[in-house]
Amino acid sequence: MTSAIEARGLGKRYLRRWALQDCSFRIPAGVVCGLVGPNGAGKSTLLQLAGRISRPTAGSLRLLGAPAEDLSGLARIAYLAQDRPLFPRFTVEETLRLGRELNPAWDQRIAERIVRSGGLDPQACVGLLSEGQRSRVALALAFGKRPDLLLLDEPMASLDPLAAHEIGGLLMAEAAEQGTTVVMSSHQVGDVAAMCDYLVTLADGRVRLAGEIDALLSAHRIVSGVHLADGPPSWLDAHTVVETRTRGRQLTALIRVEGAIPADWQAAEPDLEEILLGCLRSPGVPSLFTATARIETGIGNGTETGIGNGIEAEEDAA
Repeated sequence: MTSAIEARGLGKRYLRRWALQDCSFRIPAGVVCGLVGPNGAGKSTLLQLAGRISRPTAGSLRLLGAPAEDLSGLARIAYLAQDRPLFPRFTVEETLRLGRELNPAWDQRIAERIVRSGGLDPQACVGLLSEGQRSRVALALAFGKRPDLLLLDEPMASLDPLAAHEIGGLLMAEAAEQGTTVVMSSHQVGDVAAMCDYLVTLADGRVRLAGEIDALLSAHRIVSGVHLADGPPSWLDAHTVVETRTRGRQLTALIRVEGAIPADWQAAEPDLEEILLGCLRSPGVPSLFTATARIETGIGNGTETGIGNGIEAEEDAA
């Protein structure tokens, strides 16, 4: 399996605060990966490390099979910050010319196609464009570079729903055509569910969930039923319980399925938002990795579990 990003014990400290700590995971090449987590979770820090804007304090990071310190691979990676830094006094045409002059593998055809599809005037000043139009120009620069790995920090932030829909469609179409691995941070779970097939969830600088979204969904169930006794039912001991809530005699639980569910209990597959919120509300629950995301390092706190092709989880032996 080819990895676009591979982190082993990765950590980044700013003064006395760890923005990332003991992060070990893999993102395969060719996926569109959503990077999700609350504010301050370490999403931007991880993207900056992968974009070589910053250097790690601990651990190692490999990008497209090579150490992050190997600068020969810079041309294969594009990083777009949340503020979409562009020269406001440049025209759209001058901005694309800048990309052409700075990138040896520049593809003018792709860059111009992205600009034209938005109806942008090549002579328009970038500083006078709308948020959505500037996002389109920034993505034209990123895709014109023809990267193998595209890193996007909140690409839909500050966009109205129509602009976000257009930019999202553009992003997916270009990534599919070029076979680009995309890693994008987002606070919008709906965007991640609609656009991504892979997920990395961060909280407090650590990885909580990582792997194919379909596999993570199928590993969980929301179960509900009548429970009259105090405390949770004994059959839940066979599963990893993410969270529970009780209303009257009705108990509802989000679980990672590791055994049988009684026939008199209702079970349904949760959506992505339910899993993410449950995971983030329950920091004591073990992290979960699918087989493609998991890296055995011998580093960690013993609180990770892994799943393979099915929904069975097993304790980490590392």
